[in-house]
Amino acid sequence: MAAPDRTQKRQRSEVVNMRIEPNQLDLIDTAANLCGKSRSAFMLDAAYRAAQEAMLDRRLFCLSDEQWEAFNKAIDTPPTKNETLTQLLAAQAPWE
Repeated sequence: MAAPDRTQKRQRSEVVNMRIEPNQLDLIDTAANLCGKSRSAFMLDAAYRAAQEAMLDRRLFCLSDEQWEAFNKAIDTPPTKNETLTQLLAAQAPWE
């Protein structure tokens, strides 16, 4: 019987082990309880969000010459006057 290839193996859940300081674990457990999640679910959600952010921060965008010109035109064009936004930015915040 042949060993399963990497694709078949990835379809199953994988186990990840790590060492962690007790004070870090206490903080994670407290936060997980506040969110109503298990430690594993909380850590997986946090790691997944961090991975997405890391990928988005390093995303490469490739544009055709026409798209590049349109992009530059869009960022070089001064914004149109927005009276509602002007009023909002001029208003005092409720907490001030």
